[in-house]
Amino acid sequence: MVRILRGLAHKYFSDEEAVILFLLLVAGTFFIIWFGAMLAPAIASLIIAFILQGLVVKLNRLGVPETVSILGVFLLFLGALVGVIFGLLPLIWTQVSRLAGEAPRIIRETQSYLELLPDQYPQLISAEAIDTMYQQVSTEVGQLTQWLVSFSLSSIPDLVALLIYMVLVPILVFFFLKDKEELLGSIARLLPPQRPLMLKIWHEVNLQCANYVRGKALEIVIVGGATYIAFKLLGMPYAALLSLLVGLSVVIPYIGAAVVTIPVAMIALFAFGWGSHFIWVMVVYGIIQALDGNVLVPILFSEVNNLHPVAIIVAVLFFGGIWGLWGVFFAIPLATLLKAVFAAWPVKEVPPPPAGELG
Repeated sequence: MVRILRGLAHKYFSDEEAVILFLLLVAGTFFIIWFGAMLAPAIASLIIAFILQGLVVKLNRLGVPETVSILGVFLLFLGALVGVIFGLLPLIWTQVSRLAGEAPRIIRETQSYLELLPDQYPQLISAEAIDTMYQQVSTEVGQLTQWLVSFSLSSIPDLVALLIYMVLVPILVFFFLKDKEELLGSIARLLPPQRPLMLKIWHEVNLQCANYVRGKALEIVIVGGATYIAFKLLGMPYAALLSLLVGLSVVIPYIGAAVVTIPVAMIALFAFGWGSHFIWVMVVYGIIQALDGNVLVPILFSEVNNLHPVAIIVAVLFFGGIWGLWGVFFAIPLATLLKAVFAAWPVKEVPPPPAGELG
């Protein structure tokens, strides 16, 4: 056992800088686990600034002065934030409330569909299973409706915190953009003066994660916008709500698309019934998903190392279990970061054991 541990230490931690980096990663992970909720505005601001920095760099390459680039990008961010708060969120909330009000009708129609299944497929589905499923659906929808009714009273403290975040986040984003070099210099002074390994890993992580995070942000906007336009043209109800779900679903490859297809199909079915209109909605939705996976993703993520589907599912389960919804949302960027760290980590060959230990 000691020999195995010694071999692992020699292979992965023979570099002193690697040991320091490992301790920093462990300390940073526990710090986020314990203080992540408290520092949520700072973490969100850092991620937003990280996304916007790419646009600042591109403007600098076009000859725009850095101060003008930062100010222009920040004003663009403020405009988008105001548009989301006063334009998109009220529309989404209205559609969610309306959907909750129509929940009883949807439940009744669902029951009528389900009651036909035991007669059509008696070998596969029993009446008892349909009753159990119906009761579960009714309970979940009832709880959702009750939550929506009590939301305005029970969530006043959350709304106050949200208002504070809406003030803090733009301020922090501005200073992260404006004082990036100074902040990075302060962190660098805490690290060893000679750190080629850390610089190599930082370059790899910055390349992979920056391309991934910025690409995903653009993919969300494109897929969500295309879905909204298509659903509005087709007369699909709750187009804004569904397009938001479809846009956010691209954050979790495979799983997100499979999950969000269910509400899209159900609402289309209840709105149009079995017929050509329902088929057209699903065909257009399928085309958007196909174009996203086969055209948009290769263009946006040509420089990013793809993760295996098993790695994606494991990352979603692991980080979702640690941080809940936020863990699910950031599972793929975190997995990409870990893959970049492992790819750049120094590995030394383990020397063969002495001749006397062979056999």
